[in-house]
Amino acid sequence: QVQLVESGGGLVQAGGSLGLSCAASGSISSIKTMGWYRQAPGKQRELVATISSSGSTNYADAVKGRFTISRDAAKKSVYLQMNSLKPEDTAVYYCNLNLYFPAWGSPSDYWGQGTQVTVSA
Repeated sequence: QVQLVESGGGLVQAGGSLGLSCAASGSISSIKTMGWYRQAPGKQRELVATISSSGSTNYADAVKGRFTISRDAAKKSVYLQMNSLKPEDTAVYYCNLNLYFPAWGSPSDYWGQGTQVTVSA
């Protein structure tokens, strides 16, 4: 019912920029947070940035000052602007959605399929 579709991944040189987009659709009532997580090869998935329904943001220390998360409530979308990219930013980036009131029997957390971001030195 609830689906998240990411776009914007790709290949960039170190120091370059890339923008990621995620659009949510389906039976969505009240969004608590939307955000981005990433998983590099051989590593666990980690938080990149989140934004709450009030607009409050949270960033991983590794991306502070370089990445900016934003949202469009009307479109139920979240964006991640990534600047000054580093090779260590290379990972699959996943969009995340957390709901205040999910449908009965449904999870409150949803994940996109992921989009690959590769930063070359």
